[in-house]
Amino acid sequence: MAAPGSTMTIDESFAHAAGLHRAGRVAEAEPIFRQIVQRQPGHTEAAHHLAICLSQRGDFAASLPHYGAVLKANPRHIGCLNNLGNALQALRRYDAALDCYERVIALSPGNPAFHGNRGNCLKALRRHDEALASYARALALDPDHVTTLFNRGTVLHELERLDEALADFDRAIALAPGHAAACGSRGLALYDLRRYDDALAAFDKAIELDPRNAQACSNRASVLQQLRRLDDALAGCDRALALEPDLAEAHSNRGGILKEMRRFDAALVSLDRAIALKPGLAEAHANRGSALYQLGRYQDALASRERAIALKPGLPYVLGDWLHTRMNCCSWSDLDAAWERVLAGIDRGERVAKPFVPLAIPSTPGQQQHCARIYVAREYPAAPAPLPCDARQAGDRIRIGYLSAAFRNHPGAHLMAHLFECHDRAQFEIVALYVGPPADDPWRRRLEKAFDSFHDVGARSDRDIAALVQELGIDVLIDRVGHSEFARTGVFALRPAPVQVNYLGYPGTMGAPYIDYLIADRTLIPEASRRWYDEKVVYLPHSYMPNDSTRHIADRVFTRAEVGLPDDAFVFCCFNNNYKLTPDVFDIWMRLLLRIGNGVLWLLEGSATASANLCREAERRGVSPRRLVFAPRIEVAEHLARHRCADLFLDTFHYNAHTTTSDALWAGLPVLTCPGEAFASRVAASLLGAVGLPELIARNRDAYEAMALDLATHPERLAAIRQKLAANRTTQPLFDTARYARDLEQAYRQMVERRRAGLPPEHIVIDG
Repeated sequence: MAAPGSTMTIDESFAHAAGLHRAGRVAEAEPIFRQIVQRQPGHTEAAHHLAICLSQRGDFAASLPHYGAVLKANPRHIGCLNNLGNALQALRRYDAALDCYERVIALSPGNPAFHGNRGNCLKALRRHDEALASYARALALDPDHVTTLFNRGTVLHELERLDEALADFDRAIALAPGHAAACGSRGLALYDLRRYDDALAAFDKAIELDPRNAQACSNRASVLQQLRRLDDALAGCDRALALEPDLAEAHSNRGGILKEMRRFDAALVSLDRAIALKPGLAEAHANRGSALYQLGRYQDALASRERAIALKPGLPYVLGDWLHTRMNCCSWSDLDAAWERVLAGIDRGERVAKPFVPLAIPSTPGQQQHCARIYVAREYPAAPAPLPCDARQAGDRIRIGYLSAAFRNHPGAHLMAHLFECHDRAQFEIVALYVGPPADDPWRRRLEKAFDSFHDVGARSDRDIAALVQELGIDVLIDRVGHSEFARTGVFALRPAPVQVNYLGYPGTMGAPYIDYLIADRTLIPEASRRWYDEKVVYLPHSYMPNDSTRHIADRVFTRAEVGLPDDAFVFCCFNNNYKLTPDVFDIWMRLLLRIGNGVLWLLEGSATASANLCREAERRGVSPRRLVFAPRIEVAEHLARHRCADLFLDTFHYNAHTTTSDALWAGLPVLTCPGEAFASRVAASLLGAVGLPELIARNRDAYEAMALDLATHPERLAAIRQKLAANRTTQPLFDTARYARDLEQAYRQMVERRRAGLPPEHIVIDG
């Protein structure tokens, strides 16, 4: 073909430019098409090709007038309508793009590409059901269209129809094995299905196909984090950032991994970088809130969580985290509305909160169960192929595996250490599976000696821990963590032990089909309330809570002046964590102070923010903030000793004092409680019953207030209760650890006997 020149006709120039365009030489073709349009404005094909060239080099806005000129001349130009739709979609003018696709489909309904493009536009408009219908039409016309399969898979993934999404990605990869994006998306679907080993293989394949894919490297790091390979996960994020230093998602993932490693300050550096690069990345704000919360910077955590919610209101569980942070701050403005917002989400079946959150708010046992079920179904579903675990035959010692994060200086250890020492080693083998942070303290060393074997498995994956449970031949696996920090529910989802039990780590139902039993007592779960617990209930004869009858109380005698209390005051106290304090109980406490002129309220100091807010709340109720005294955290033996400076412990309503009630009673301080409906709100009543002080269990809130006033104004009545507690402390069941161990062991025997007999779990009652 002759070189273009002034003697070439328009048709010859067009043919030459079209040849260049077909050869991919867009930069050379574009000026020729432009010249033709200038010389002959009515040359619609040159105008169309010029618009295509502009679109191909990303100048979509400049392409629009040329597409418009073509369609003005020929409104039924099918190719131009489709290409204009693509350009408008690239400019995010989705409604206008959709109109183009509707018009082109009306003209050519049998073209699968047009239906696929319409689906992409509807996907961008978040009209997902309509998008899926368009993709279905495209695939009906061309079942092997890889791009449409891939795009439909991404919509199905967004809708959390994960198995269907995975099927589309698998089909796309089968048709196009080199489709790196489909391999990566397949990895994301597998990740959300918690099939982490398969997800890792998928990301490995995506990276093999595209070694410079920083996002795939970052996503692979997230999988490694779930597999507890934290050092490898951190290295994976660093690899992603070496490829793409400004990839905000990789900085956010890196921050999440560092948070998991409990390197909170370092996590904040990565998360702040992610937010600087991409201020709208809600996940980075949520992770930042978690790191700040762990550092005790609750006010800053609250701000980060509020920002995450504003950016992405449906981000799972962040609303509940925000509410729990507010309650730790004792930030009570419009708290009723915040409670209702979370509970309404739970009622709708949404992932608004982790199960721990509703325990401390005015929720019903049914709402707590529903929240736990929602959480488990999404985060820890039962393994489709659980590990085989046959019950061992009678004759051997029964092997009890306690999985816990509290085998260290922790309230859980303070309760249970002596129980482990009291187990009958002739009949039971006791195994520790520790999943908490690194620890080396006297409590940890004591506990290591208390078990037949002690396994520190916190750095292992759920599957590895489950395999160890099988290898050890555990008969009864105890979840001492539940839905709280360091949860390893995924171990139980694999069903590694014949009998699995929810005990003491979480005061409510796990909502999981693979947890057989819940240790309780008749006060905690009356028979009429069993329907709110997915486990079968094991009723111990006294209280479900163990206690250490060897616990040391410091010899130090605190004066009231030393702890900031007036010598002549009546001291109400509550050493519960701040999130358990709610306006309804605080109203009663303030009315008591108004009626008792020399009364003060002694509270645990959680944070400066919480203390300041509580002082403001007191002032709003007409009580001088000086009548609130805050106790700093101190070593546990001395903390027990300083209880002697108080007169009466006032319990909270929705989430009682649990270990804190035991502390007070062991130290000789009477506790007044008012039980609610749910497990967490009935624990103090259980403990008071087991120590022989049912008279301190109020039947309702009016009685609770009247009883507190009566005891504060009748010192002889309070003195009689103190004397009774002093006597009962060593004679009633609550602090008889050896007796408790025998009752618990009888429960274990019955669980194992049922399993060995091939019987399903059933409610068990242990007679005391």
